[in-house]
Amino acid sequence: MFIRSILFAVFILNVFAVSASNFIWYDGQQAISYNVPRNTSPVVNIALDMFAEDMKLVTGLHPKQVPSKHAAIRIIQLDKADNRTQKDLHVAGIPVNDLIRKQDAFYIAVTDNSPKQQLLIVGSNGRGTAYGILELSRMAGVSPWVWWGDVTPRKQTQLTVASDFKSMQSPSVKYRGIFLNDEDWSLQPWSWKTFEPGNPTGRIGARTYKEIFKLLLRLRANAIWPGMHGITTPFYLVPGAKEAADSCGIAIGTSHCEPLMRNNVGEWKVKERGAYNYITNRNSVQAYWTERLKEVNRYENMYTIGMRGIHDGHMEGVKTMKEKVNALQQVINDQRSLLSQYVNRDVTKIPQVFVPYKEVLDIMENGLEVPEDITLMWCDDNYGYMTRLSDEMQQKRSGGSGVYYHLSYWGRPHDYMWLCTTQPGLIYNEMKQAYDHNAREVWIVNVHDLKPAAYDLELFLDMAWDINSVTGTTLNNHLEAWLCREFGSQAGKKLLPAMLEYYRLCSIRKPEHMGWTQVELSNRKVHPRGRSQVINTEFSLTEFGGELDRYLESYEKVKTTVTEAEKLVTPDRKDAFYSHIKYQVFGASAMATKMLEAQRARSYSMGQCDEALWKRKDAMLTACAKSQNAYQEIRRLTDYYNNKMADGKWKHSMCHDPRDLYVFYPPILPVGLTDEEVRNYLPTSAVAKEHPIKADKCIAMNACRYTHATKGAETIQALGHSMNAVSLPQGSSLTFEFDCPWEGEAVLSTAVIPTQPNDKGDIRFSVSIDGEKPQICSFREKGRTETWKQNVMRGQARKETKHTLKKGRHTLTITALDKHVVIDQWMLDFKKDRKFYLFPLEGENQSL
Repeated sequence: MFIRSILFAVFILNVFAVSASNFIWYDGQQAISYNVPRNTSPVVNIALDMFAEDMKLVTGLHPKQVPSKHAAIRIIQLDKADNRTQKDLHVAGIPVNDLIRKQDAFYIAVTDNSPKQQLLIVGSNGRGTAYGILELSRMAGVSPWVWWGDVTPRKQTQLTVASDFKSMQSPSVKYRGIFLNDEDWSLQPWSWKTFEPGNPTGRIGARTYKEIFKLLLRLRANAIWPGMHGITTPFYLVPGAKEAADSCGIAIGTSHCEPLMRNNVGEWKVKERGAYNYITNRNSVQAYWTERLKEVNRYENMYTIGMRGIHDGHMEGVKTMKEKVNALQQVINDQRSLLSQYVNRDVTKIPQVFVPYKEVLDIMENGLEVPEDITLMWCDDNYGYMTRLSDEMQQKRSGGSGVYYHLSYWGRPHDYMWLCTTQPGLIYNEMKQAYDHNAREVWIVNVHDLKPAAYDLELFLDMAWDINSVTGTTLNNHLEAWLCREFGSQAGKKLLPAMLEYYRLCSIRKPEHMGWTQVELSNRKVHPRGRSQVINTEFSLTEFGGELDRYLESYEKVKTTVTEAEKLVTPDRKDAFYSHIKYQVFGASAMATKMLEAQRARSYSMGQCDEALWKRKDAMLTACAKSQNAYQEIRRLTDYYNNKMADGKWKHSMCHDPRDLYVFYPPILPVGLTDEEVRNYLPTSAVAKEHPIKADKCIAMNACRYTHATKGAETIQALGHSMNAVSLPQGSSLTFEFDCPWEGEAVLSTAVIPTQPNDKGDIRFSVSIDGEKPQICSFREKGRTETWKQNVMRGQARKETKHTLKKGRHTLTITALDKHVVIDQWMLDFKKDRKFYLFPLEGENQSL
């Protein structure tokens, strides 16, 4: 558990009791001493090397291996301990029987071993032992991002732990890891151009993978789906990569469209093997799979079962649903036979996953029989909303279920592969639901790069390690603890409201979606390259007092706070601050400014001459200057990230225009200014006044401001435009009381988080004012409808109902009729035809 780990202050060194309540591991003078038996898994040695490097940073001294009776720290891998050692541990009160039954578990305690106390670490297996060792690094103040985030740990003059300290930890989810996907513009070029120069183009080298695996160890993860795009060298063709994974205790899997450990895009050669068609070319396909099984059967793997096209496309050679079901059934049966022949005769003992992603879900629901020992790996809709979870019968499967989740994505309606802006509350809400539906076998999260995803990734893996590490009402505490660990207590506390506001603004519109564009559109005549052009946003320049200006002003306030917090960060953590915080916030703000000021400029360019022409022209040129400067700021920020931050350590790792999409282009302006003109107009561009909300003839409220809630309602921090959306169990209600100064017909817009009906049914809520007959609203969207696209890019689904009100006091009741309903905001509007983007409300408790 992340927060608990920060509070456990565990550390090592020369050991003696300073008092009856404390045990000193490091006394500020002598190196930490430890003992570990020779008979341990390779991952234990990896963890010890990492720990030694950590302690050199923290204490200035390398820890030393000494005989057991003289060691301050004693380390034991239980599954490799001899009978006598296990018996001694049992006699000493160590919960050996409980520990040995848990995978990847560890136990840490101070024990009284004559003639002195020792700090004992007992792991149930190699990984558990490694996690226990690295828990000591956490307790010494070493961030898991010490290398990947350049988070320099603080020097310590003493490391202590309570003399009665005990901690037993084990994972909530069996396999926990990442999918390195869409790596083309970040991790992959950084690896072969910067970190491992000399490697062939496109290769993520073994040294790079080793550093990735070490980070996963620090984050208590144990699985990976490696990079697999066409430009990337397939994992098993990288010399030393699999050996590095094995040494770090990392299980290898492959994505939803890559069965039996193959990377199809880079490995299937049509000229050599023929079509990737199981109907017409079965023998060749089977031979292809068999080659890999023979190669990897001695390692720990998770085998993807099933078949799609070569890369994220439909299975070849089948058209009707019956043909698809029959063909995929034959594929699964044959794959099981191959696994039994080349990996383990008892195929039920082999970790296998079946991913009902996209069209495969329809095939499964039309009669496909998936053996019950195979893990069903459910998916989100690529934007963070789970589409399906196991029903009551599926939860009884011996293979259980898991989750494939996205923190970045390439595809419709629009990519988001620049920054990582998924709200912490969304991750919590969806993954907690998944866990409660018994999705506990494997959690894999899609990330295009590790550094931009740092906090979201750690939150995801913290929950996979300990599902109780956060709740809906402690998410802000979790974020604050992370910020304080990374940047110091003063800076962290200062940053919390700014980062919460940042997540709110990005939930309103991700930076990558600020062009109001879409990708992979079918009509190529209308949309060259399948992409729509940048257009004006839906932010209004005038409505509710100017919501466009207010959005930009909110970003400016966040930037101000970030700048103030930066002054509290010590020089040795400035690079960490820049990569984790400043680049993200300033980049997102600049994208909003680029797009919205360009929209303002275009609004002034009306193509007519009137008495306001010259005044209008100055305002237009000022907006042009702001927009152009914002575009250049993104380039300047990225240049610093790649070429100056950490002395160029991360050169080629940050790309501000992945996939060359129109949203990243220079702004579309009525006038292009020279650099000198931009400088001349910018001094007049400071905001002259703020734009407070003017809620004309409407009443709006955040859902968390309810008057009454029935049992089970849960407010979830850091979720929704309100940042405190309310999750309602089926049948539960929220009641709101409000005064209305107007009368007549009004439109009630109810905003919900655009969740999916993950039980195959509907997803509905009802609204009723003053006890009227409830009006039922369904926000289920089957497939990628245009409404679904708008919902996921807005971060809200909105449903409208009509009501007639009189002046006075009223009561609104919103009831969840199905599961997975989360209410965010509502607005009662007496001006039915107004054009706007946001309800006239701020997020809750986000004072800056």
